[in-house]
Amino acid sequence: MKVVVLGSGVIGVTSAYQLAKAGHEVTVVDRQPAAGLETSYANAGEVSPGYSAPWAGPGVPLKAIKWLLMHHRPLVIRPQLDMNLLRWGVAMLRNCTTARYELNKGRMVRLAEYSRDCMKALRAETGLNYDQRMQGTLQLFRTQAQLDGTGADIAILKRYGVRFDLLDRAGCIRHEPALAKVQEKFVGGLLLPGDETGDCFKFTQNLAALAAQSGVIFRHGTTIQKLQSDGASVGAAITGVVTDAGTLKADAYLLAMGSHSPKLLSPIGINIPVYPVKGYSITVPITQASAAPESTVMDETHKVAVTRLGDRIRVGGTAELAGYDLRLHDARRRTLEHVVTDLFPDGGDVSRAEFWCGLRPMTPDGTPVLGGTKLRNLYLATGHGTLGWTMAAGTGCVMADLMSGKQTAIDMDGLTMARYGGNAGVQQATGTRAKVTSSA
Repeated sequence: MKVVVLGSGVIGVTSAYQLAKAGHEVTVVDRQPAAGLETSYANAGEVSPGYSAPWAGPGVPLKAIKWLLMHHRPLVIRPQLDMNLLRWGVAMLRNCTTARYELNKGRMVRLAEYSRDCMKALRAETGLNYDQRMQGTLQLFRTQAQLDGTGADIAILKRYGVRFDLLDRAGCIRHEPALAKVQEKFVGGLLLPGDETGDCFKFTQNLAALAAQSGVIFRHGTTIQKLQSDGASVGAAITGVVTDAGTLKADAYLLAMGSHSPKLLSPIGINIPVYPVKGYSITVPITQASAAPESTVMDETHKVAVTRLGDRIRVGGTAELAGYDLRLHDARRRTLEHVVTDLFPDGGDVSRAEFWCGLRPMTPDGTPVLGGTKLRNLYLATGHGTLGWTMAAGTGCVMADLMSGKQTAIDMDGLTMARYGGNAGVQQATGTRAKVTSSA
């Protein structure tokens, strides 16, 4: 069948590749001149199934107050009159319980672990190169309280069979030798050896090139204006995508536009709780390889990831609630510079760093929104938050299966719109055909 994929970030491109592999005629549409130029461009570089966890959890509201008061604060809220932010924030607070945290983390780990396996298969199949490393993520704890508070996460990691090692200071240094110079600044860490790192932009660009070779048509520089439908009730359908270059028609449509997805859905009567959470990064040229990180170090205090990508260090973090504002604020750069120079003082030259920001599509429960909608030919792949790169390969496989009417390799319970009330009639492919079910 003919499929139009809206968005050429890492989620859209991996989905398009898998849809083409499944035999569909695929067209990808994006306003940017090439693939991966928005949120996929300069993220933290982590492919971290073991670090998959919702932001909403027990104790987070109190932590958020502390974060807002920090000099190098990981959370920033720009005052604004935004009802979408208010609704999203209230919903997030409802998820700050132990029970919901465990439920949401379990859903996220299920998809992320599957995605890790899909990534391995894709790499073996294509031979893609994207500055990848397979040396895990080290979650670094600066305080004993942080180290002592790992019990809940470790319990879930054990439940899902995710490998981990709880390390003391010496163990952290064995894994990341450059930390020996600053060993007085941390007490231990949690190592997730199954995690990977890589340049998401390079991956997206290279996979897009392979997709194009397999017949996928990319219509870049094309602005999507709205979705046309023949109604808003259950069983209605999308009849076309209106762009500044004309209307595109297909048999099925996949919306993978990250934080911008709600803008297209709301006018056709579909509301999803996805809100843009701005993240920042700097990309620092390495000046002394032995003083740079070997893989990814996640500073638990500042919620900043420091990742080695070839001859560069990517430093990413901060959650800024400011709507769709993409202005770069120097204070956020200073926080990123502080973390990388504090932990790896001789690793790179921050004076030559590239400063960037992007909008992460966050749901209140941390879990993405995948699968069908009440419109029979419209599918969603959005809401991945900070884990789009981690969950991309698995999302592409899931969406190709769903849109082909096949059984998915993982249980989709809790990953679709059905987990949110008020969206009755979500279509979900559970076997060889789609069926309409209630979302209550």
